[in-house]
Amino acid sequence: MHSGQHTTAASPVTGPERRPLFDVIISGCGPTGAMLAAELRLHDVRVLVLEKDTEPTSFARIVGLHVRTLEVMAMRGLLERVRERGRQRPAGGFFAAIDKPAPEDLDTAHAYLLGIPQPVIVGLLEEHAIALGAQVRRGAVVAGLTQDEDGVTVELADGEQLRTRYLVGCDGGRSTVRKLLGVGFPGEPSRTETLMGEVMLTAPAEEVSARVATVGQTHRPFWLRPFGGQVYSVVVPAGDVSDRAQPPTLEDFRTQLRVVAGTDFGVHSPRWLSRFGDATRLAERYRVGRVLLAGDAAHIHPPIGGQGLNLGVQDAFNLGWKVAAQVRGWAPETLLDSYQEERRPVAAEVLDNTRAQTELLSPEPGPQAVRRLLTELMDLDVVNRRLIEKITGIDIRYDFGLGPDLLGRRLRDIAVTNGTLYEVMHSGRGLLLDRTGRLTVGDWSDRVDHLADPTAAVDAPGVLLRPDGHIAWIGDGQRDLDEQLARWFGSPTG
Repeated sequence: MHSGQHTTAASPVTGPERRPLFDVIISGCGPTGAMLAAELRLHDVRVLVLEKDTEPTSFARIVGLHVRTLEVMAMRGLLERVRERGRQRPAGGFFAAIDKPAPEDLDTAHAYLLGIPQPVIVGLLEEHAIALGAQVRRGAVVAGLTQDEDGVTVELADGEQLRTRYLVGCDGGRSTVRKLLGVGFPGEPSRTETLMGEVMLTAPAEEVSARVATVGQTHRPFWLRPFGGQVYSVVVPAGDVSDRAQPPTLEDFRTQLRVVAGTDFGVHSPRWLSRFGDATRLAERYRVGRVLLAGDAAHIHPPIGGQGLNLGVQDAFNLGWKVAAQVRGWAPETLLDSYQEERRPVAAEVLDNTRAQTELLSPEPGPQAVRRLLTELMDLDVVNRRLIEKITGIDIRYDFGLGPDLLGRRLRDIAVTNGTLYEVMHSGRGLLLDRTGRLTVGDWSDRVDHLADPTAAVDAPGVLLRPDGHIAWIGDGQRDLDEQLARWFGSPTG
């Protein structure tokens, strides 16, 4: 793995020199930071990623890649590499762990959840970014920052100073960058703690299944889900936690399983063990001048529904091309501000749906009554479908103004000449999908591709896609198209 690579292209800022040595510095090389680095490198942006950990994590927690994140991977040619390292399961039963089947005919070519170890997906994204030319420096701890109208000076814990045009904090829920900026992080502190892990059990599968079905009626969150063999994913309420900084032990799991289920199921040989709370917070701002926040640095919430990693990767996918446009000098004046305008409301909705799911896991009579009612309502396809679209991220519609319902939504992977739509979007550029044969991208051809295809499987004469796959324009008039090209891709080069 290339993750130990160190940059040699930069040196400390000394004397009067103020020229940015990097276009973008990213603090944090988790999935959000690595995805952002790759997106920037598609546009030849000079990127340095600073990661405080000296080695990649070996914490092998399984995470789920939802539909929209799988589409993101497909749009950058990564899906097959990711899919061969993961395990597919149906795209259903996510909302508050209410067991309902996946809706039929979801609006996607990738209607499944992909379970994959977190170190694997982070490693794949980091290798992808490095292969594109990003530099990763491990053991680099951000300790300070100052910014001016030309750029940002980043100070490391060892006293070294680096200069960059933009800085992005992808450094997690306890983000140093966010704290240095003084950005508020309001919300609710953690009220309850939950243990989560992957372990082996000696109890027979039939006994486990029967006991879980009985206990799960009155205790939530609680489940043991088989992974194959004797390996189970286990979630059980934590007991009194005296020191949240200390990781849980196998004995903690044994104790709590006995308390909740009356047996520890012979739990042994943990693959990984963790504890999480239900703190829910949203950054007041995603941007202060030349410094931006993404991923958990901008929002935290309980892991129910498995949305956290997905939300961060999609932040990066939205932000990358916009910062690159600033660096390349063609960004419209309001483009970078659209990052907060588009992504912060999405995070707010995720926080709300995790709040709702958390309430539905309460053993109290009121929440349980609501859970029974919702379970009944989810037998209606329209309800089940709406909740799954929300969790998987395919319901997102950015506000691009008045227009057809598709405007502002992402376009699914459709059939086009000699392949699929996402196969022609690997470069990270905009795309005009033209079924008329009369439209043109004109002097925007250096940043927008043109695919003339009368057979394309979309119910519109022409569609302008941003690099993140969201529809910026629908129609057949060149003048209207030119207006939207200028709105999203700046002044033409001619």
